[in-house]
Amino acid sequence: MKYGLIAGNGRFPFLVLEGARKEGVHLAVAAISEETDKSIETLATTFEWVSVGQLGKLIKFFKRENVTHVMMAGQVKHVQIFKLNALPDLRMAKMLARLKRRNTDALLGAVADELASEGIALIDSTTFLQPLLARAGTLTKRAPNKHELADIEYGLHVAHELARLDLGQTIVVKNQAVVALEAMEGTDATIRRASELVRGRPLTVIKVAKPNQDMRFDVPVIGLNTMETLKACHVTAMSLTADKTLIFDREQTLAEADKNKIAIVANC
Repeated sequence: MKYGLIAGNGRFPFLVLEGARKEGVHLAVAAISEETDKSIETLATTFEWVSVGQLGKLIKFFKRENVTHVMMAGQVKHVQIFKLNALPDLRMAKMLARLKRRNTDALLGAVADELASEGIALIDSTTFLQPLLARAGTLTKRAPNKHELADIEYGLHVAHELARLDLGQTIVVKNQAVVALEAMEGTDATIRRASELVRGRPLTVIKVAKPNQDMRFDVPVIGLNTMETLKACHVTAMSLTADKTLIFDREQTLAEADKNKIAIVANC
């Protein structure tokens, strides 16, 4: 069995490489040229740059390296598909033409099917990152207060419906009213927009996995960057989905939350 990695942006692919290395596994890395940090090239023994539209090149690389199991780690922005510098190759164009929808699940599911047709299985992106998953319960020293709990209870229902529709993972709530919903812009941008709308007053953030979250891709993630955004936007509490949300730099991230008296809880 030989493993491969499709690396997108952020720290996710670097942490997968680190987790795999701890288990004695070397990954063949295909990095997305529009998204991936260039320094990843120095960490992989087997490596290839591919454009987001080069599905054929991606598959040829993995087959050449005899890869049988692949993970996706790191975001590839949905809008990249529509940019001129990401014009699809023939294989990607044929795949896109068959799609009835072009939401995240449909796009990534179709890529998984293309890989499977070549004998390459797409597996859980958390395979080498189990210690980083948020487990159920209060994760910080401070638990949410009654007002924050009321916002979380209200927000979970709305957020799960948003996730069910595959529109986004995050909503921002104040006084049991939705201030902002996530679409393509991402969690941090959604929180910043909400803060601007309420002019810096305290907020609660709810980030959820999809009802039937496919752990192979689009897994919810928070980390130190998230904490910086929460602090800057006066967020006092955050709810995550237990066992389906990754916390990067876990100890430092939760310590930063404690330092700023931000309550973080993971709900089943």
